[in-house]
Amino acid sequence: MSGAKKLWGGRFTGATDPLMEAFNESIHFDKRMYSADIRGSQAYIKALEKQGILTPAERQTLHDGLAAIEDIHTANERRLGELGRSRNDQVATDMRLWLLEEVKKQIAYLRELVAVLVQRAAQDIDVLMPGYTHLQRAQPIRWSHFLLSYAFWFQQDTQRLEQFVPRVSQLPLGSGALAGNPFQVDRELLAKELGFSSITPNSLYGTSDRDFVAEFLFHSSMIMIHISRLAEDLIIYSTAEFGFVKLADAYSTGSSLMPQKKNPDSLELLRGKSGRVFGDMTGFMMTYKGLPSTYNKDMQEDKEPMFDAVDTLTGSLQITAAVIATLKSKMKGSLTGDMLATDLAEYLVRKGVPFRETHHISGAAVKMGEDRGCQINELSVADLKTLHPAFEDDVLKVWNFEQSVDNRCSVGGTSRATVNGQIEILNKWLSQ
Repeated sequence: MSGAKKLWGGRFTGATDPLMEAFNESIHFDKRMYSADIRGSQAYIKALEKQGILTPAERQTLHDGLAAIEDIHTANERRLGELGRSRNDQVATDMRLWLLEEVKKQIAYLRELVAVLVQRAAQDIDVLMPGYTHLQRAQPIRWSHFLLSYAFWFQQDTQRLEQFVPRVSQLPLGSGALAGNPFQVDRELLAKELGFSSITPNSLYGTSDRDFVAEFLFHSSMIMIHISRLAEDLIIYSTAEFGFVKLADAYSTGSSLMPQKKNPDSLELLRGKSGRVFGDMTGFMMTYKGLPSTYNKDMQEDKEPMFDAVDTLTGSLQITAAVIATLKSKMKGSLTGDMLATDLAEYLVRKGVPFRETHHISGAAVKMGEDRGCQINELSVADLKTLHPAFEDDVLKVWNFEQSVDNRCSVGGTSRATVNGQIEILNKWLSQ
């Protein structure tokens, strides 16, 4: 590069410090957008032909040349520099074109992950597990209900990305360096050629806007939050202390010292990589917040966090889907009688006792079981009658985990019917 004639060199006579040359260059990440760059250039020369600036033969020559080259910005600018084209709107166009394609891929990966969660939920609908609050056993739920909670989070992530697409799909090409194009280039034609849904209505905005990068990094961070929370749950559930799930060997590793160990490395990496994407977002936002209007060289720092977030998200979504598809659930025996304490309180509510009293009575039953070294469901009817006369022999029907789960039958609950309803909702959405 040092021996080549710089496009901006006419104003400068001194040599550039080689360190500054390396510090300033962007080719190592610009090359990722070469396809978008060439597409934008081909559309632009078509618009120039329409304005009579290029002859059809010249346009065809440039089009064919662009199709053959693998250089990025500088090669394109040298071929088109005499036509008054700026790099500022070109870079912004390349980024939007590139990101549009990548967002479509992320949407597909998200939908695939939701499909895997739904399939697993349907397959394991008979499996019951403890539900937790504060990491303390609370009430029995279906394993499927747990899986579907994440499916709905990932559905929301997908919808956010879909709603984001129109904001990326604004064409800045034709904005020039900052003030617009002097040759009445047909920007609507450019938008149509490149598949954009609209054009940026202000040239200053068009060249300097990077909100779409910030928003993508936010959406990526939200997706990684959900992946990280799912990973954390499964890491806990895979421990010997819980023993609810067993990861496939393909997504685990052993210990170099302790042969009995099976480490959930895939899940730990997913949890760790969430911090990486958050860092991409916060780092870019710190750069972006202090920029004056239009283009500034700081904006060269917009691409690497975008690329890194895309790469991390692509791998994370696919690994998450694979882990869910291949893990084994082994939750039989994980339910304990104390988890039916709320059901015992609800039994008394159905007998006409106010809930403010039944909660206290059920708590006393739990205490009685603890004092006797047994579970609440091992107390006799006579024991329970000492706590309240409303207890009758039919209280024994309360000690049924399947019944407890199926009692939660309002919309959104964990009963078989409502879980099947959730599966139906998501399958309908996936089919659209």
